[in-house]
Amino acid sequence: MHTVILFTTATLLAAASIQPSSPQSVLAPGAHVEKVAGGFIFTEGPTADRSGNVFFVDQDNNRILEYDTRGKLTTFLQPSGYANGMAFDPDGHLIAAADEKNEMWSIDVATKKATVLFGGAYEGKLLNGPNDVWVDPRTRRIYFTDPYYQRKWWKRGPKESPEAVYVYSPKDRKLLRLLDDLEQPNGIIGTPDGKTLYVADIRGQKTYAYDIQSDGRLTGKRLFSELGSDGMTIDSEGNVYLTSGPKVHVIDRAGREIESIDVPEAPSNVCFGGADTRTLFITARTSLYSIRTRVHGVGPQ
Repeated sequence: MHTVILFTTATLLAAASIQPSSPQSVLAPGAHVEKVAGGFIFTEGPTADRSGNVFFVDQDNNRILEYDTRGKLTTFLQPSGYANGMAFDPDGHLIAAADEKNEMWSIDVATKKATVLFGGAYEGKLLNGPNDVWVDPRTRRIYFTDPYYQRKWWKRGPKESPEAVYVYSPKDRKLLRLLDDLEQPNGIIGTPDGKTLYVADIRGQKTYAYDIQSDGRLTGKRLFSELGSDGMTIDSEGNVYLTSGPKVHVIDRAGREIESIDVPEAPSNVCFGGADTRTLFITARTSLYSIRTRVHGVGPQ
């Protein structure tokens, strides 16, 4: 049996420091990292619905959990296809990178019914395992990274496809490889206007920005940060949040680091949630953490 431990703000405060702090801080005055829940194996893929309820995965336990705006934690779906990265589409469906069979799922939250959008292979070769995902709110196109990480639940051979970035169009049900020149793409997030896509090369320790064209393709590759990232999110001021090492790094639109948040466990991913979307939720190994912010989240997280 797997035990989940909930922590209250009053009794368990994570020993974490914030630096630097300034009048332009993205954090709320006096904010500190708090441990929301623990006892997991590996947390990932946080995303929030329109109401601010946060969904995240305990991947090795093959389940998706929900932490609602009232502070209640429940198992939303198990088994979950060993889901990893997730994002909500404009229609409120939970899009999940289910890497058990290298698939992308669309989950009806009300019925918990999962529909496989695509999966398995591209041009006759196995995908590596869809990892992180972002949905363009204008076009509903699904952008995702496909790095190779050997999974203990796989029954398959070695890597067949390059570690790449893809886009899937639900409208015409077409999957297209966009980028294959990164060492190991991982974190991905786009701007709410659908004009810019950020992709992290976690092995190459770089994050790049791209212009999203009307046909969904990417142009104008440029270096955004000298940091790689596992998961990513973006706030109402256009700052991008990277998870690298023991910190969450906040990078402004010009590529300057304006804040760093120490987390007791190495963070894997981030999203904004809560009723006012002014809470940053951080998945970090065995736990879920949060910190209050001055800024708020925007678009699909």
